[in-house]
Amino acid sequence: MLALKFGGTSVGSPAGINRIIEILKDKKHAENVPVVVVSAFSGVTDTLIELARTASMGDSYAEGLKALKELHRGCAGRFLKGDKRKNAVSGTDVTLTELSRILDGIFLIRELSDRSLDLVMSFGERLSAALLDHILNASGIKSAYLDARSVIKTDSCFGRANILSKETEALIRGFFGGSKKPLQVATGFIASDAQGHTTTIGRGGSDLTAAVFASALGADMLEIWTDVDGILTANPALVKNAFTIDEISYAEAMEISHFGAKVLFPPSIKPALEKGIPISIRNTFNPASAGTKIVKNAGFGKYPIRGITSISSAALVRLQGSGMVGVAGFSARVFGALARKGISVMLITQSSSEYSICFAVLPEDVHAADAALKEEFANEIRTGSIEKPFIEKELSIIAVVGGGMKKTFGISGKVFYALGRNGVNVVAIAQGSSETNISAVISRQDEGKALNAIHDAFFLAGQRSVNLFLVGTGLIGGTLLEQIARHREMLADKDKIKINLIGVANIDKMVFSSEGLDPGKVKTLLNENSRKAGAEPFNLAAYIEKIVSFNLPNSCFCDCTANEEISAMYDKILQQSIPVVTPNKKANSGSLEYYRKLTSFSRERGIPYLYETTVCAGLPVISTLRDLFLSGDKVRKIEAVLSGTLSYIFNNFDGSKSFSALVREAKAKGYTEPDPRDDLNAMDAARKALILARECGLSLEFANVKIEPILPAACFKAKDIDAFFRELEKSDSDFEKRRAAAALKSEALRYTAVIEEGKAQLSLRGESEASPFRTLVDSDNIVVITTDRYSKLPIVIKGPGAGAQVTAGGVFADIVRIARTLV
Repeated sequence: MLALKFGGTSVGSPAGINRIIEILKDKKHAENVPVVVVSAFSGVTDTLIELARTASMGDSYAEGLKALKELHRGCAGRFLKGDKRKNAVSGTDVTLTELSRILDGIFLIRELSDRSLDLVMSFGERLSAALLDHILNASGIKSAYLDARSVIKTDSCFGRANILSKETEALIRGFFGGSKKPLQVATGFIASDAQGHTTTIGRGGSDLTAAVFASALGADMLEIWTDVDGILTANPALVKNAFTIDEISYAEAMEISHFGAKVLFPPSIKPALEKGIPISIRNTFNPASAGTKIVKNAGFGKYPIRGITSISSAALVRLQGSGMVGVAGFSARVFGALARKGISVMLITQSSSEYSICFAVLPEDVHAADAALKEEFANEIRTGSIEKPFIEKELSIIAVVGGGMKKTFGISGKVFYALGRNGVNVVAIAQGSSETNISAVISRQDEGKALNAIHDAFFLAGQRSVNLFLVGTGLIGGTLLEQIARHREMLADKDKIKINLIGVANIDKMVFSSEGLDPGKVKTLLNENSRKAGAEPFNLAAYIEKIVSFNLPNSCFCDCTANEEISAMYDKILQQSIPVVTPNKKANSGSLEYYRKLTSFSRERGIPYLYETTVCAGLPVISTLRDLFLSGDKVRKIEAVLSGTLSYIFNNFDGSKSFSALVREAKAKGYTEPDPRDDLNAMDAARKALILARECGLSLEFANVKIEPILPAACFKAKDIDAFFRELEKSDSDFEKRRAAAALKSEALRYTAVIEEGKAQLSLRGESEASPFRTLVDSDNIVVITTDRYSKLPIVIKGPGAGAQVTAGGVFADIVRIARTLV
């Protein structure tokens, strides 16, 4: 025997009703279902409430009533013909005429009591059940309309009446006893009290109605048909990766439904639990899906938790003071005062010192709770032993639910690491001794981010995602986009790392998409003139504000520019718990104070700030220094060639060509900036040397870096590039003399940076044949690190220190490192 319930979305559309007919006619259900409980058509209950309130304010409700009539008449017209349609429409009109008279009465007295509102709300289910009965009979399913008010009895607590179990069970059994009855199409949500007054059992109460029928009839299964494929691991509107839970225990289901999962009305589980009746949550529009089965003892499954849910809107009330400490019965007074005002408490937490206690309530109850506590503790507040209640609003409660948590270590740590890593502040925490639920109160604006972060941590533990925001689509940024487009599918399949490109900007425009941008096409979007492409004028403050407003978990900001204004915003981005990846040297070679601010914040808060490519492109220089430091080694000296341009020039300065000719050659090959003086002034190499010095712990400003000029002053004073080369040619003989002098000692000139004994300097010096600097080719960089451990044989890191592919590859690697920190 099966008891079924169909929700408002199922009965509220032709497609849904057709599905209901198919379900009731299939082999499993035909002749095996004594009762089907239905809700009002989707949206109708809200309409009825609005009509009642409109009438109570003396305003016209005629249009709303007319719309209800058209809705139900239209449904009858789609499924019924001739006399059958006429009879159904007639019954609908009679019911709506009764509703109209009640609204007239409310209009006349300008008052809407809870009792009157319950009566008005009852018409939704009465209309839908009666109409569905006509449709089922017309489709060949013998049925009868059952007004549940005749068999379900409650107290007189209008608005959320409590079912009187013994009386109700006896009435249901008596009604269904004796001769076999046709399928009963029963009204959900509504009941009656001892005086015969109409009551309602709470929004979503049709589930409870169905559970009461199933319990009284001893059903083998209660099927609740809705518009989703069962209970999901999280709210799919907030968590795109949510998926259906196959099986769940009664206790877990109660926890999940209590904390916001709208697929099931929480009290409906109790009648089924008491009789051990399994509950199946199914999708009317996808009956092939097995849905979710709720049973007494569910298997643990492959995950330690069942799901994550939330109450989107909550308020926290805190009471504290020395007058609480060691006072027996204090908590009883708190919750007794709330109970007398009919205030439901969703979460409770108390400090072990007994100095404070806080609890969460619905926002609409917070002022009543405040007044109740002030009344109860008026004397204590007056004497100062208890402070006035403290109220926090705009909060959400998230709950991690699962019976498997009790037998698994580290669940709480994983939950709060996921929240902390994404900058979600926890206001209050609660966990029951059963260890079925861990709840946390957070800011309402962080609800979606928190749910996604925890969901990814538990259900996508093998897969990590990064939501990337990129600024700069020039040579480095553009190459990075190409690399992401080329490799992201392989990265997702092989390494379970997913790169979601959410925002991209160049110097002129910016474009965003919460669904993700195609890295292979986004440059075209930015270059299109039409705003139809979604691009808008670039504004740095607006770009960062947009990143923050997305409030996505696992976000990452990547700066592929050389812009100082952008690097000046890194601190604000990190403060939003958003990691920063950059090849831009401006932040780390700027003021020492700003460098320390960024690195200290990153280290203390655990928010990654990665800048490997600021020195030697993709070579692992900074990460090597960091590993040496963390392992307790001490760096004694760093010697390095840090400029690809200068490396090329001096690697090839063997006397076969003049110095000026080599500079022209380097410029022709693209190794220099358009004006070679921008490389030959050694400023870029000096910035890199300063970054390395700071990574070694030296407190240096840029002015402390000693730079030996490569060129005579006249070269820098030249008015244009042609004039520069004419001046440079005048110095060829001087460069040749230095080269020849070095060659006599079997040395070759190299422009090197040396960091030693608290100082950093760059100079042109001769290198012997045994020097690792003589092994350089083309535009390679080299870094030689001497430490306590590596004193006799220093660490040598050598390779391409410039170039779009290697630099972008290093940035890409840092982005992947961000994903790895999510574990």
